[in-house]
Amino acid sequence: MLIGIDFDNTIAGYDRAFAAEAARRGLIPVGEHASKRSIRARLRELPDGEREWMAIQGQVYGARMGEAELIEGVAGFLAGCGARDIKVTVISHKTRHGHFDPARVDLRVAAKRWMADQGFFDADGFGLDGGAVFFEDTREAKVARIAACGCDVFIDDLEEVLTHPDFPNATGRYLFHPDPGPLPAGPFTAHRHWAGLSDDILSAA
Repeated sequence: MLIGIDFDNTIAGYDRAFAAEAARRGLIPVGEHASKRSIRARLRELPDGEREWMAIQGQVYGARMGEAELIEGVAGFLAGCGARDIKVTVISHKTRHGHFDPARVDLRVAAKRWMADQGFFDADGFGLDGGAVFFEDTREAKVARIAACGCDVFIDDLEEVLTHPDFPNATGRYLFHPDPGPLPAGPFTAHRHWAGLSDDILSAA
């Protein structure tokens, strides 16, 4: 069995990192506990807010990638995969450089460094093969990679990926949706927490 997992906002969480960077720029009060989604919505109401949002993304996913957090429940899921000898691949839509980042930090290198720091590639950690991590330039390329790898299951936080017209029909679709409110409905199984994803997927493995 091969399980594919998205990276940003599925494995790596950024709410605190985005709030800290927005506060550094004077866009929200220091210490405010704001989610990435709420910050983006707030910035979109400002003149040139979309540019400011992309600049923040460039910093958080690059120079400040170390501030990202492993989302609760991911470690347990990966440990469960390891115990069952289930292979895992990470497939992400991630450009090499962030928008408006004067330092031109390589976002893919930053992401893999963060994964290494979290023990993803350690034999006594999660034991993931470094060659099983793929960063693609476009959403279309990401979906094509999911198909090419032959994933039995894919987990993503974006409905747009799981409902893409080229998404492989043979791959089980799981949506990680931690936001409040009703869970989205579609050609996927939605869970608000990784514990639910783990029970659902691994119980059938």
